[in-house]
Amino acid sequence: MVTGGAHDPRMRNGQISDFIRRTVFAAVIALAMPVQVVLAQQPGIDAPPFEQQLMRLSEIFGALHFLRPLCDEDDTPSWRDQMEDFLDAETVNENRRRRFIERFNQGYRGFSVAYRECTDAARIAMVQYLREGETIISDVTSRYGR
Repeated sequence: MVTGGAHDPRMRNGQISDFIRRTVFAAVIALAMPVQVVLAQQPGIDAPPFEQQLMRLSEIFGALHFLRPLCDEDDTPSWRDQMEDFLDAETVNENRRRRFIERFNQGYRGFSVAYRECTDAARIAMVQYLREGETIISDVTSRYGR
């Protein structure tokens, strides 16, 4: 009897276990990041009422900048380029600009530690982040005319 092949139940269980472990790890990171970031980067007194939504959008841009190429999605312009455009339009204050960049980097790093290849979980995260980003953009533009 040959063991260790694709039809070996122990191998499938190992792959499933590895998938679950990676998914749980990514979920823990994704859930922990916003809490840490909100505590570390409270908006300033002069911050607009939609500041936290824009900070979250920056984080989403960073996550997508990592995930989309990982899963062979070719976006033009890149999510980093879109972030640059966003920064140019949204920031005059250098401290505020740095906070947005930090959130972008946190979104990127959060997934770069968990994924080395595109997985089903990475694709699901991508879809969820695209939807969340669309919702934030729609909400901010409709409520605040931005």
